[in-house]
Amino acid sequence: MISAKDNELIKQVTALISSPKRRKESGSFPAEGVRLCVDGVQSGAEVRCFLYTDAAREKYADEYRLISSAAKRCEEISESLFRKISDTQNPQGFLCVFTALDKNHKSYTINKQGRYAALENIQDPSNMGTILRTAEALGIDGVILSEDCCDIYSPKVVRGSMGAVFRVPVIIVRDFTSYIKELTETGIFTYASTPHEAEDIKNMTFENGGVMLIGNEGNGLRPETINACSKSVRINMKGRAESLNAAAAAAILLYSLLS
Repeated sequence: MISAKDNELIKQVTALISSPKRRKESGSFPAEGVRLCVDGVQSGAEVRCFLYTDAAREKYADEYRLISSAAKRCEEISESLFRKISDTQNPQGFLCVFTALDKNHKSYTINKQGRYAALENIQDPSNMGTILRTAEALGIDGVILSEDCCDIYSPKVVRGSMGAVFRVPVIIVRDFTSYIKELTETGIFTYASTPHEAEDIKNMTFENGGVMLIGNEGNGLRPETINACSKSVRINMKGRAESLNAAAAAAILLYSLLS
């Protein structure tokens, strides 16, 4: 049983929890909690390492057998050490390190009749996690991310997505505006969401599918990205509200995209 915080494996896992750079360099990411660990295994993600406590192994015996049979390495750690490295308030005693999924730019994965979310410079991990979860719940075909979005493998995103990060197709593109322009020019409908003058989303139908763009929490979409789109759309709001949280706006926009 590992009980020392200066254990080499524990130091590596701690770095993965706190550092986007280490996650990128190692090609791996942590997921904590029984449900997330099971989701990862059942979704086919490779388990590089499985950390657990003795109490968790007894309490979640079936889940332990499932995860441990899939993991390349299993290590029991002490309760006190698990609490120290945990990123949650009430740790359940299960933590897996998964191999990062391939999210490279693959243009051929875009279906012209499909329905996609495209996120530009989303910075809040809670928003990112919720949008991924919403995309899965609505049956959205995939999510396109600009390279400057927050890390989709951060613990907050993974946890907020409720496992959707394992299952929703995601591609990350370096030149987001050029990529959207390319999609538009190939005949794919691209819709820039904006609080400014634009067509009311309630008056539109999307029988041909398309890509719905959602921008940064504070600044929205970049002007050049808006100009690269087929059309601009907006959510008309009543009362004194001037804007919506990015995740809330995304839920409305993506639901509308299904109509």
